Amino acid sequence: MREYDKETLQKVQQIELMILRDSLKICQKYNVKFFLIGGSAIGAIRHQGFIPWDDDIDVAMMRKDYDEFIKRINEEMPDKYIAMNTGTDKNYPLMTTRLMLKGTKFVEEPLKDIHCFLGIFLDMYVLDNLPDNPEELNKISRKSFILSKLQILRSIAFPVLPYKGAKAKLTHVITGIAHGVLTVFGISKEKLYKKAIRIAAPYKNLDNSKKVGFLFDTYPDYEIYDRTDIFPLRIVKFNGLDVYMPCNVEKSLTDQYGDYMQMPPVEKRKNHFPYELDFGKYANISAEEIAAGKYDAEL
Repeated sequence: MREYDKETLQKVQQIELMILRDSLKICQKYNVKFFLIGGSAIGAIRHQGFIPWDDDIDVAMMRKDYDEFIKRINEEMPDKYIAMNTGTDKNYPLMTTRLMLKGTKFVEEPLKDIHCFLGIFLDMYVLDNLPDNPEELNKISRKSFILSKLQILRSIAFPVLPYKGAKAKLTHVITGIAHGVLTVFGISKEKLYKKAIRIAAPYKNLDNSKKVGFLFDTYPDYEIYDRTDIFPLRIVKFNGLDVYMPCNVEKSLTDQYGDYMQMPPVEKRKNHFPYELDFGKYANISAEEIAAGKYDAEL
């Protein structure tokens, strides 16, 4: 993990909290909900806010809430934010949506050759209702997973993967070949994205399904949850803000991270340290001023 200097990290975190505050206003106004997951959920439980070295906020929403949220943020704050996904810009290679602050840059090393706007962001994961039939669930989760990885490979020849040694070298060769094939045959980035969504989201109105999930992560079943472990949501503090979290988030955090209450050793700490970072018009405003709301008064 590359380390920020203290001032820069605090400023990144405060801008992300600004994005979070604005998003919470939209959610409250239009009665939609998102909730903390992953490292942000660990941060809320263990630190009542950011994990000390973390530089992003992860939230999840059910698809109907997400659709309403995107509609409203686009209507009410189009000059401040862009909800970036492949539907917004075909060159964006991920299945998550990032609510990005216009006028800033936050370009991670793996995305440095991607030709689309990349700003300081709130990371949004869309959860879909999933079929109760195990065979059907297995089929759509694997198809969705494969399509999401093809979408990444269409744009990135050598994505960051959790392998080392000979396996890493072999994977490097395979992904490079796959990228070349997808590029030569002109496989559409938008079609890969839309097909993945079509496969994952046909149960949009099945609000009594036993499972919900985001089918595009590191493994096909990495983010599949029992609905009763998500709902009803509970309220927690995150850097002083009231934010929702799944009612039994401890179960998924234990499954994904083990003993998440223990601070990991330094070599296992992760962040999104940027290849390029630009605060834009926020460059001359301190983290403390951003936290105090000066961004609203002066910008």
